[in-house]
Amino acid sequence: MKLKFSLLIITLMFLGGCTQETQNKLSRSIQNWTGTNGTLEVYAGNKLVKKFIDIDKLSTASGTDNGITRPYRYGYGIIDKNFNSKKDEGENRVYFEFSDYSTSYIFYEEK
Repeated sequence: MKLKFSLLIITLMFLGGCTQETQNKLSRSIQNWTGTNGTLEVYAGNKLVKKFIDIDKLSTASGTDNGITRPYRYGYGIIDKNFNSKKDEGENRVYFEFSDYSTSYIFYEEK
């Protein structure tokens, strides 16, 4: 019992000494490992136009050589063609990305 308590105190002290960015990176690392099973809905005005389900995570793109953050997010999920939030026949896992800019777009690859 004392060992568990000691480990908890050490962990809290470690996290308390980290910068906010380091804490965010740790949180993302844990989230990347555990997954989130999320849904991404894309709207054009008030109309739902695309829906991706069972997304493990959304990632921020970064440059290969320089590590600078790119202006888009990407992930993998099942394209929900009929918007019923279930994987049906013909709905496959796809790669997709979407922009951080004000121009609304979503790119996805469907095989």
